[in-house]
Amino acid sequence: MNTTAFAVGLAATAVAAPAVLLAAFAVGVRTGRHRGVDVAWGLAFTAVAWTGYVLSAGHGDPARRLLVTVLVTVWGLRLSAHIWSRSRGHGEDPRYDRMLAKAAGGRRNLYALRMVYLLQAAIVWFVSLPVQAAQYLTAGLGPFTFAAVTLWAVGMFFETVGDWQLARFKADAANRGKVMDRGLWAWTRHPNYFGDACVWWGLFLLAASEPVGWAFVLSPVLMTYLLAFGSGKPLLERQLGSTKPGWEAYVARTSSFLPRPPRRSRGAP
Repeated sequence: MNTTAFAVGLAATAVAAPAVLLAAFAVGVRTGRHRGVDVAWGLAFTAVAWTGYVLSAGHGDPARRLLVTVLVTVWGLRLSAHIWSRSRGHGEDPRYDRMLAKAAGGRRNLYALRMVYLLQAAIVWFVSLPVQAAQYLTAGLGPFTFAAVTLWAVGMFFETVGDWQLARFKADAANRGKVMDRGLWAWTRHPNYFGDACVWWGLFLLAASEPVGWAFVLSPVLMTYLLAFGSGKPLLERQLGSTKPGWEAYVARTSSFLPRPPRRSRGAP
């Protein structure tokens, strides 16, 4: 790895990530809704990947550079498109309403800039470190590549199919107010979050094919922590627990994160 070129790339991506989030912030201020930051999340990862791809030209293995960039792009654009389709026509996300209510003196926008947009920009850059490192590795694709792409594909399956199943469930008026407990959602309460974690561990493996890549193992660790214990699953489950009848029974029989067959209810044959 050319460490000087890599350092220049890191500096450039440290600008690319905030640029996307600041553009989303401007839209949020204008519309009065900050839920658009979720759409910008996937776009920011994509911007970081392509910035790194351009700057790593001539420094890393061409096949690895292209592969990791394409994998991030497919994941990021799908996620952003899905969130945009799901949220258009709706008001502010209740999660952000509760968070921004803490703003001192009613300065919701400044609080959102600091605690939502800039924080997410920093997380995007940090979580993307294995992607950026992979773009500067000179070794050709090897055994780790198959494992990396396979894990990424498993993650994309859980994310895409889980989101599709949930969208179909919600589209049926007969399911209004009910808990989604079918398909992948019978095996884990959060197939999309589990899939997200798999995607980023797969991308990490593309950097881990060389020893230097292991220096960035904390990036997928952070993403997994946020999904399973931070701003992902816990916040969503608190909301669902107070609004969905039958939620406690669903929790009792369904894995919280890692997929497994549902537990049988007591008294079931």
